[in-house]
Amino acid sequence: MSQKMLLSATEINIILHRLACQLIENHNDFSNTVLIGIQPRGKYLANRLASILKKDYNILGLELGHLDITFFRDDFRRSEKTIEANQTKIDFLVEDKKVVFIDDVLYTGRSINAALTAIQSFGRPLEVELLTLIDRRFSRHLPIQPNYKGRQVDAINNEKVKVNWIENEGEDAIYLVQN
Repeated sequence: MSQKMLLSATEINIILHRLACQLIENHNDFSNTVLIGIQPRGKYLANRLASILKKDYNILGLELGHLDITFFRDDFRRSEKTIEANQTKIDFLVEDKKVVFIDDVLYTGRSINAALTAIQSFGRPLEVELLTLIDRRFSRHLPIQPNYKGRQVDAINNEKVKVNWIENEGEDAIYLVQN
């Protein structure tokens, strides 16, 4: 297995600030917008963006949640390994709010499809947008596209995009891994 670095910590930080600015352009003060990180890996990106929006851009009253989609996936019964659910933490209603789903890598689109079903338990959003750090554009199984993307990566089928977060893997870096 070999891996090539796609983005360094500095490059990731620049992209995160660009994404935060794009969100501010479209949502202004976030009074009618909520951010929802898709578990498990989207929560790191969502937490980081929320922190940047609050600390660097003085966005007050930002609502941030984390959504577990494990049992909403269309493939959850197909796995040989034991399924471990993550925790959903959404302590607000999404009824008539603009929801921004946040995930690290957009690959087939199946996770986003599951998130669209799962979010309905919390109300009916006014609209839903998607922010993703990495868009693997040639791998889609469903017609789902991001509204905001950090970097587009054209990886072939046996290549995997691996996002490392300092909070989890001890470094901010994105790799293209060859199996």
